[in-house]
Amino acid sequence: MRLFLSAVCALALCAEGRAAPNVVVILTDDMGFSDLGCYGGEIATPNLDALAANGVRFSQFYNTARCCPTRASLLTGLYPHQAGVGHMMDDKGKPGYRGDLNTSCRVFGEVLKPAGYRSYAVGKWHVTKSAGKDGPKDNWPLQRGFDRFYGTIHGAGSFYDPSSLVRDNTMISPYADPEYKPKTYYYTDAIAEHASRFVSDHAKDHKEKPFLLYVAFTAAHWPMHALPEDIAKYKGKYDSGYDPVRKARFERAAKLGLIDPKQPTTPGSREWDKVPDKKWEAACMEVYAAMVDRMDQGVGRLVAELKKTGQFENTLILYMQDNGGCAEPQGRTGNKNHPNIARPDKPTFPAMKPTDFAAAGSVPAQTRDGFPVRMGPSVMPGPDDTYIAYGPGWANVSNTPLREYKHWVHEGGISTPLIAHWPKGISAKGELRHTPGHLIDIAATVYDLAGAKYPKDATPLEGKSLVAVFAGKPLERDALYWEHEGNRAVRAGNWKLVAKHNAKWELYDIGKDRVEANDLSAKEPDKLKELVAKYETYAKRALVEPWPVNPAKKKKE
Repeated sequence: MRLFLSAVCALALCAEGRAAPNVVVILTDDMGFSDLGCYGGEIATPNLDALAANGVRFSQFYNTARCCPTRASLLTGLYPHQAGVGHMMDDKGKPGYRGDLNTSCRVFGEVLKPAGYRSYAVGKWHVTKSAGKDGPKDNWPLQRGFDRFYGTIHGAGSFYDPSSLVRDNTMISPYADPEYKPKTYYYTDAIAEHASRFVSDHAKDHKEKPFLLYVAFTAAHWPMHALPEDIAKYKGKYDSGYDPVRKARFERAAKLGLIDPKQPTTPGSREWDKVPDKKWEAACMEVYAAMVDRMDQGVGRLVAELKKTGQFENTLILYMQDNGGCAEPQGRTGNKNHPNIARPDKPTFPAMKPTDFAAAGSVPAQTRDGFPVRMGPSVMPGPDDTYIAYGPGWANVSNTPLREYKHWVHEGGISTPLIAHWPKGISAKGELRHTPGHLIDIAATVYDLAGAKYPKDATPLEGKSLVAVFAGKPLERDALYWEHEGNRAVRAGNWKLVAKHNAKWELYDIGKDRVEANDLSAKEPDKLKELVAKYETYAKRALVEPWPVNPAKKKKE
């Protein structure tokens, strides 16, 4: 794909003599369309709200419906299957589903280095199945062009003791780390602190070069872990249940111009009157809100460091989310390994040594001091010995007013915020952009602004630069595509074709029906046929296989 700088931006560069911008890409985890204050939410996000007020917000920005594919798509500018990560970190024996970034794609660090950039990554990586300390590291950040890294190679885990924690190329324990010794280790804070450090160190040691910083927070992915002082801010805020919060969010989002007030919201997924333990259910959302709040505090810390080091004015900050709200039931019922019990008076496991690594995988059996990790509806979320998701009722609230959740490619699963802020490059203040954008566009945008040459031997970029859209200009595009676990979709103009796995195609006019309530497939057979043909062409060229993809067969010894 030919990369270019828009004529308007190119003239600005020449006239002002402005250096190539720094870029900060912020990605958060398992958050919905309406969670941020600047998208209608009641959670305190003043730092992101300030970026939105002094930049632009997209009302129709898309992800890929799940964590690993989104990260693969964001880092490479390709559809996830083209990068080898069409599902999760399991090898299904097909080129689009290897569970590892392939060698045909290129990530930020690899493309930007020849353009004179330094690149840093902080937080959740989750684009390789090799997450062990002794396993192959060819798809760890430093081997994919980044100069520094602090974060987790694996996906989910405890916020107090994350597994697969790595500094650069070395796996570390957060409790035996000579370079970072907080009074209380909390992963969101650690991500923000190291992002700020990388900004500070760059200004001190490499100020002559521009940089890219990729900040991948794990908030607000389960488990619902948050610090007591943050939880206290939201005590009682959700006691009235789902519907009042959804209604208030809808009204605020409509007033902000993000949604059409004439369109309805999707039906509620749960009835508050039928919730058996309302105190516990409300507490789940209180902790979720606290996690989002803490993440925003981290963004504020990073912005303050950019200002302190004189790098803020010429830094493009892009904020986005990896999928919609998560309805997964993780930890909402007890089991024999993580029982629904009260916290015991004494530890029931041997205490771990500071040098011990946290247990591999998503769910640990114990805390570092030997207490069992507990699940279930009598276990109040927040502390390190709990492991609970906030559930479908609150996920439905997060996705207000959109349909479905993470995993699905209806709007609630794939449509989330994009905030773009760049004092020297974006003159708009608080404006909305209704042009559809997608994660595949981020790499194209960054390379456009950096003047980076994309390698000819790599899979051609799928995305388009959003620089013109930042300036309020149109973007020509044939279509956008999705596939995840057999859920599939096409968007061409305002038409959207979408289906769940093993279900018939549905057709919507998104311009009039963003909540996907009025299926037009029977009334518009020609448009249905046209978009089905587009999807089939895409699936063939983008390495999409029919779902389920058979796992790779183990070789005989």
